[in-house]
Amino acid sequence: MDSNVSTSQNGEMKPARDYLEKCKGLIEAVSLQEGLIGQAAELFSRTILAGRLVHIFGSGHSRIPAEEMWPRYGSFPGFHPIVELSLTYHNQVVGANGQRQAMYLENVSGLAEKILRNFDITSEDCALVISCSGCNTVPIEMAEEFQSRGLKVVAIAGCRHMEATESKHPEGRKLSDFSDLLLDTGVPPGDSMVSVEGLKEPVSPGSSIGSILLVNAIKAEVALRLTAAGAPPSVLAAACVVGKERAAELFDSAYDEHAHRVARLYKDLGAANKK
Repeated sequence: MDSNVSTSQNGEMKPARDYLEKCKGLIEAVSLQEGLIGQAAELFSRTILAGRLVHIFGSGHSRIPAEEMWPRYGSFPGFHPIVELSLTYHNQVVGANGQRQAMYLENVSGLAEKILRNFDITSEDCALVISCSGCNTVPIEMAEEFQSRGLKVVAIAGCRHMEATESKHPEGRKLSDFSDLLLDTGVPPGDSMVSVEGLKEPVSPGSSIGSILLVNAIKAEVALRLTAAGAPPSVLAAACVVGKERAAELFDSAYDEHAHRVARLYKDLGAANKK
């Protein structure tokens, strides 16, 4: 039996306990990156204070931390999740909009460029690209496209998983090749963290946990920096915490600010192609 598998005193396997213990390991792995988290927060804060946006991209299940960053309770404007449904729509599984198509599209070279053609992104912005393996084509090319436009790119990936995985990029590149700052979710190769006796394949992945720990740690540090700079963010807050009127006020303020920020992404769109 795997020595890493948790058991009770009578020898009974406890996979749920094992998973929770492995998640504690993810917390420890993230806590060891406090300096990198601070660097990412510093970069994002400067961008938001300049009135620009932090573009966030994740395909597949990496859309989860992208949407975790904004909008939800405890988050604030300045972040721009780019979530393509064709790459992330998993619940259908088979048939139209099925998983086979999404997994295929995730490795179509050139799709990232087509996605970013919709936005007037400038070097005043910065980006966060999230990918569990760091080896699928679209997230890699998204980071490459951001860098080619002069943006600083922060990447989140499972570094051991990325090292053990063969890249699907046409040139064999990985997400780490196009990142200015790389943060590690702490997951093992293959992502899944729990072994069950009698079952060959491990179960229960951890990348969503690790990436959400990272983005919320970054978010907290960004909030500190914005507030210290005299520009406290409009944080989405629950009525049970701040009262109904204040909650409604914060939501309206935050959504309006987001609208004003993203409007800049379309104002001069295509102007360079008309010259």
